[in-house]
Amino acid sequence: MSIEISPSILSADFSNLISDISECEKENIGIFHIDVMDGHFVPNITIGSVVVESIRKKTKSILDTHLMIENPERYVEAFAKAGSDWITFHIETTNSPLGIIKKIKDLNVKAGISLNPGTPIEKIKPYLEDVFMVMVMSVNPGFGGQKFMPTVLSKVSRLKECRGKLKNKFKIGIDGGINFDTISEVVKAGAELVVAGSAVFKTELGIRKSIEKLRELSK
Repeated sequence: MSIEISPSILSADFSNLISDISECEKENIGIFHIDVMDGHFVPNITIGSVVVESIRKKTKSILDTHLMIENPERYVEAFAKAGSDWITFHIETTNSPLGIIKKIKDLNVKAGISLNPGTPIEKIKPYLEDVFMVMVMSVNPGFGGQKFMPTVLSKVSRLKECRGKLKNKFKIGIDGGINFDTISEVVKAGAELVVAGSAVFKTELGIRKSIEKLRELSK
């Protein structure tokens, strides 16, 4: 199965961010994962729409903005206008998932939904016909470089089974702790979009060789 690797810029060198993105693009990377954290839903603060806008000016690659924030509906429009191609929000942050999905789509952006390791897939089943992607968290969100939680692999497999019964063939992604040791098992479980941060930007191999190795191990 062909997989897509989406480097998480949270692990990149922010003093050299555009150069790091360009280095990835030389390896035919076409999607970048942008973690937005608010210090409330997760215990960390990262970037806002201004950074997305700056990145947008320097790349034509897909920008997948992952809103790990409370009240995501308040910020969807800002991130869409900044240049996000996809916007993913967490099921745990809202009582109105369909409203957020509609708002994202009305802004001509693809809508994704994400769930934490402790959240059962039953929480998102009512919305699987409406989203472009489901992002399964394989760590508790908040910081890069965490250890992969293999218990989530069953969620990936179950989502693949669910998708087979639906008209909407949503993309299955996984985010958290993906590296040379874990990428093979997540792909075998059914993940098609693999978010990798430290395994791309923080290895001794360097960016391009790390991407090559991740692809090789995913076959």
